[in-house]
Amino acid sequence: MAVQQRPNSEPRTIDLEPEHTGREVVIPVTGMTCASCVRRIERALGKVPGVGQANVNLATERATVVYDPGATSLAALRQAVEKAGYGVRSVPDEADLPITGVQPGATGLSDREADERAREIRDLRTRFTVSLAIGLGMMALMYLPVPWSHAQLAIPLFLLATPVQLWAGWRFYREAWAAARHFTTNMSTLVALGTSVAYLYSALVSLFPDVVRALGLQPQLYYETAVIIIALILMGRWLEARAKGQTSAAIKNLMGLQAKTARVIRDGREEDVPVEQVRAGDLLRVRPGEKIAVDGVLTEGSSAVDESMITGESIPVEKHPGDEVIGATLNRSGTFVFRAMKVGSETALAQIIKLVEDAQGSKAPIQRLADVVSSYFVPVIIGAALLTAAAWYILGPEPKMTMALQTLIAVLIIACPCAMGLATPTGIMVGTGKGAENGVLIRGGEALEQAHKVNALILDKTGTLTRGRPSVTAVVVANGLSEAEILRLAAAAEVGSEHPLGEAIVSRARDLGIDLPKAEAFQAIAGHGIEATIDGRRLLLGNSKLMQDRGVQLDGLGEQASKLSAGGQTPMFIAIDGQASGLIAVADTLRPESAEAVAQLKALGLDVWMLTGDNQRTAEAIAREVGIDGSRVLAEVLPGQKADKVRELQALGKKVAMVGDGINDSPALAQADLGIAIGTGTDVAMAASDITLVGGDLRGIVTAIALSRRTMSTIRQNLFWAFIYNVVLIPVAAGALYPFFRVLLNPVLAAAAMAMSSVSVVTNSLRLRGFRRPESAEEIIHPPLRERIADWSYLVTIALVAAVVGVGALSLSRSGLAGHDELEAVILSPAELASARPLTVGTTNLGFEPSTITARPGEVLRVQLTNRDAVLHDWTARGVPGAHTAAEGGSSSQATFRVPGSGRYEIVCTVPGHKEAGMVGLLIVE
Repeated sequence: MAVQQRPNSEPRTIDLEPEHTGREVVIPVTGMTCASCVRRIERALGKVPGVGQANVNLATERATVVYDPGATSLAALRQAVEKAGYGVRSVPDEADLPITGVQPGATGLSDREADERAREIRDLRTRFTVSLAIGLGMMALMYLPVPWSHAQLAIPLFLLATPVQLWAGWRFYREAWAAARHFTTNMSTLVALGTSVAYLYSALVSLFPDVVRALGLQPQLYYETAVIIIALILMGRWLEARAKGQTSAAIKNLMGLQAKTARVIRDGREEDVPVEQVRAGDLLRVRPGEKIAVDGVLTEGSSAVDESMITGESIPVEKHPGDEVIGATLNRSGTFVFRAMKVGSETALAQIIKLVEDAQGSKAPIQRLADVVSSYFVPVIIGAALLTAAAWYILGPEPKMTMALQTLIAVLIIACPCAMGLATPTGIMVGTGKGAENGVLIRGGEALEQAHKVNALILDKTGTLTRGRPSVTAVVVANGLSEAEILRLAAAAEVGSEHPLGEAIVSRARDLGIDLPKAEAFQAIAGHGIEATIDGRRLLLGNSKLMQDRGVQLDGLGEQASKLSAGGQTPMFIAIDGQASGLIAVADTLRPESAEAVAQLKALGLDVWMLTGDNQRTAEAIAREVGIDGSRVLAEVLPGQKADKVRELQALGKKVAMVGDGINDSPALAQADLGIAIGTGTDVAMAASDITLVGGDLRGIVTAIALSRRTMSTIRQNLFWAFIYNVVLIPVAAGALYPFFRVLLNPVLAAAAMAMSSVSVVTNSLRLRGFRRPESAEEIIHPPLRERIADWSYLVTIALVAAVVGVGALSLSRSGLAGHDELEAVILSPAELASARPLTVGTTNLGFEPSTITARPGEVLRVQLTNRDAVLHDWTARGVPGAHTAAEGGSSSQATFRVPGSGRYEIVCTVPGHKEAGMVGLLIVE
């Protein structure tokens, strides 16, 4: 029946041009370490003939490729990835992929892939723990008092460092070589170069000490530097790998909702089969307490189904024959049979998982900056490291080679750009996953970034602010009848009606438990109402025009109907045996959370508008109920004009978000800067949107925008940390502090800082897992102090820790305690070298002449060792950095060093047996 004229609501035809055609495959990639790797794989896949699109995500370690199966194959794609220097875990068989669209089972991790990732995490843990244990042992031998000299420890240290360098560090060489074959570089290039220089120089000192002395180099060992660097970087990768597994928890949780088996009725027999074997058209039986296996239509029986995991509604929904049921929802009571309509990747749950996974694997525009910077960063850093080393070797003070080597290693290690590569994708992964947990499905990183820019929001009234289905809002009685009697007669006449207003009346009567008699002589009067005979009485139900045509006097009911109409309700008059007996008002009622959602959206600073096809008076009445100003009401808008209204606001410079649920909302959703679809609406609306609210709760919009702002803030914090880390520490590693403090950044500390940077970025992103939707508008306007403190306390804590570590390292370096004891280089200025006091020490018959030397605190000495014996001797002042020199029989060598504070320092020859033979002396500082 039709009792109120509405503007033309016929939906406009929408031509949806697909973004691509062909097959889509998700390829799990191994070996990626930074944004440079991502760009390299994308370029390699893009060069394969027939590839239309390739998107690689570092955080999910996946490449999503759309290709023409007539021009290329999965084998060619795999080969392209492997030629680029990376591994491929597993891909589906070609025959299993559909001709268009997404691959079946593409969502989530396969068991094989999950096992491989678990093995990789265990392997990284084993390699870094072994390396760290060996590295710490080396540092103990180098820095703690032990009964062996450093010369005696050189070969044992070499034997310990070699397996770490070649076994634990092999992945860095493999990745660096793969990049070098394509004339490119990556993070592993920096690690391989830095640790190799430290290891090879130390090996040269250990195996060929005479060559080192002949070249005039310092006989210093850097084994523990290389080993600790490898251990720390592997530890960072292990933490990153674990974090990636944690960020995919949303997908795993969604996958866990799916039923594992289904009871299928075939050839009259019931059998339990794996859910993967269910085919469209199969009949399935579901018993109480069981999960519904796939999407379908109920054919037999009835039950109450818990659909909270899809809709968010906690109240079970009554299902009868003809009603749709959704896979993974829970059957609460009753047994029923339904026909499978959507199976496999077509089910609602599979589409939700795919949407979440695609969003986690997508890139936000903000990531482009990090990608571009990282692609040029590595070669620039290698060049800067070489120039730094050359400058120190040519222009620096003695020992020039040591200073050049230390700055080269430190710059290479400190500049690893892994933090920049992880800054954005980890934030997107956690943000979209958190959105899914809150019933907000975000299509991708671009949508997530766009949401925080929105400053105007258009809410479609029907199905968005309102429930989308009419219900009885008021019953007015006259002529001595009761409300129950009016509803009983009206509902009896409307039983079986397919009109929404009639269904609303029947639903209200049933909710009140009213028994409905059978109607007789039913007649529909087009455009006006119905006529029927019930219990021998003639009933008219319809609009005022029907009453007027039948000569029914409305008396005071007409005025009450006008008031109800002004409030956005649709009144229907009831006449019994020719006398006006009452009226029933029906309206598409507001969602209970609409007013609260509008208040919270306004508190977020958004300009909230309402759009509807209703007349201006009715629209303004509804707007007042939800708190929208009358000047922000767009009324009497035809379906085809909705997109035009969006354009008008955009022309005013607004970033517009459109919220709708119907097919005719799709053009406006696509036109808006951000399209938000109500999950209870149509598939076309959801396809045209950027964000889908699964349960239809408008407060999900608040969640989406608040989450977007929080995520973008986190990503900016990550990028700031990554960039500022490199901007500040690269100059320090190059020696910028030397003119002021006369210290260089130890390569071990550089490796620790690099690992800390990557881990801080990942853990900062993981803090998004604690996000929750604001409970009220007041909380948005005035966030709790504890939340504001917590938001910045993490970054402040990291900055303080970094500062403490830096100051501590500086203090240790200045005091000499951070050195290699007597093997550590001493950084002296040209003036100090020129003013050094020369001393000559001779060796004869396993003794020093003189054996005792006196000096003042801070004085610079240049000791010339002349070896008059036939065997190798060295002269070492214990605990004095740089006070070490060695000479073969019949030759001389020298050491220049700064005398420490007052005290007595033992002088020994560290060649095995010589100290015991009497080669000892004393340095007295006073």
